[in-house]
Amino acid sequence: MRVLLIDDHALFRIGLQELLERRGIDVIAIGDCLKGIETVATERPDVVLLDMRMPDMTGTEVLSVLRKHYPDMPISMLTTSREESDVIEALQNGAQGYLLKDMEPNELIDALQQIKQGQTVVAKELTGVLAKAVQGESQGNSPPTSSLDELTPREREILCHLADGQSNKVIARNLGISDGTVKLHVKAILRKLEVHSRVEAAVIAVEQNLCSRGQL
Repeated sequence: MRVLLIDDHALFRIGLQELLERRGIDVIAIGDCLKGIETVATERPDVVLLDMRMPDMTGTEVLSVLRKHYPDMPISMLTTSREESDVIEALQNGAQGYLLKDMEPNELIDALQQIKQGQTVVAKELTGVLAKAVQGESQGNSPPTSSLDELTPREREILCHLADGQSNKVIARNLGISDGTVKLHVKAILRKLEVHSRVEAAVIAVEQNLCSRGQL
């Protein structure tokens, strides 16, 4: 995998580059936004990681420029900001991920793999923030209880694990089933809830208080 990291903090940029390269990931690390945008054209990375706060351009501004020219390129924010407005702005502008700089290295690498494969990934700590925002936007609309009623007990159980930010591999291990079985259940959940990503399904679960902590 080839990752382009655009971040103005040199120590973080260098440190993350070394960490990822030790895991076999090719990293191009750049501190200047305009140079980063130019590099996308020449290097065509598998995933672009953007800091949210940079002096010459914001991460969202860089994202907007890249989206105009590369609508299908996997692009994710990698930031310290947990602000609801930043999360929503990034996703509305086409970010395929919103990751936090204090993530565990293995979580970050798993997230990069998922983003490369076309999934939308939001740090599990921000699921509640995202749910709150979605809830605020949809006030007055009837909740999707009928869709939830269509889920089987096993699908509800897996949805609760999704809401807790778990990967298919972790869910499979926790439930004693195969990764493939989890993947099939997740596809069924997305189809029944009429959503396109695990994040959207997790938001519905949180929004509807489907899962108590004791279930996980």
